Amino acid sequence: MITSLQNPAIKNIVKLSTKSKSRAEQQLFIVEGARELSLALGGSYEIEEVYLCRELFNQTRYPRVLDSIPNFSSHRIIDISREVFHKIAYRENSDGIVALAKPKARGLKDIGLSTNPFVIILESVEKPGNLGAVLRTADAAAADAVIVCDPRTDLYNPNVVRSSVGGLFSVQVALCSSVEASEWLQEHHIVSFAAELEAAEEYQNADFTGPSAIVMGTEAEGLTDFWLANAKKRIKIPMRGKIDSLNVSVSTAVLTFEAMRQRGF
Repeated sequence: MITSLQNPAIKNIVKLSTKSKSRAEQQLFIVEGARELSLALGGSYEIEEVYLCRELFNQTRYPRVLDSIPNFSSHRIIDISREVFHKIAYRENSDGIVALAKPKARGLKDIGLSTNPFVIILESVEKPGNLGAVLRTADAAAADAVIVCDPRTDLYNPNVVRSSVGGLFSVQVALCSSVEASEWLQEHHIVSFAAELEAAEEYQNADFTGPSAIVMGTEAEGLTDFWLANAKKRIKIPMRGKIDSLNVSVSTAVLTFEAMRQRGF
């Protein structure tokens, strides 16, 4: 059992948690929580090591997650003390398990579409918590995919995993440029709806029943001129109060579930 906070492996986990450069160099990222690990395994992610505080793990609602790791030998499960676990845990009230996993390539070519797709596009998302929340919404609505254009945050930031509640592993995600995303939408005959403050059409009047994509910008800057010029339609969520916009993850949820309502889901 590892009991020292100065153990090199523990120090490395802290580094992977806080530094995107380390995640990129080592081609590893952190999955914390048995539910999230279950979803990662369901998404065919390869697990390298598991750090386990059995005292906390005994209370998990997913006790069989370790049995579902393919070809996983016991020497790659490392027992750690409660104090050490709290050192590497990213969130409160976790259930005593942290895994190191290998990232997967995420490109447009890897996306499989339904016969009537609904896609969420995020341009230059900056905050990992917002990206995670959008992935959670995408999972809840069974959206076909989330496409992140010109990203400003690391897809495998621990806060993306945490705030998505594992949606990172259950939703198809692609990283690309805005130009590539626009061309991909045209290729697949998907109508794009750019969300912006000045649009004339209110979102509930838009028709999302056919192949559709909503395009969301940042709270600070909104969408760039590229998307305002290249999206097929422009829509807005009317603001009734004194604040002129919603958080991007909230706006995405509003538009996504309006689309699901129109589709009878």
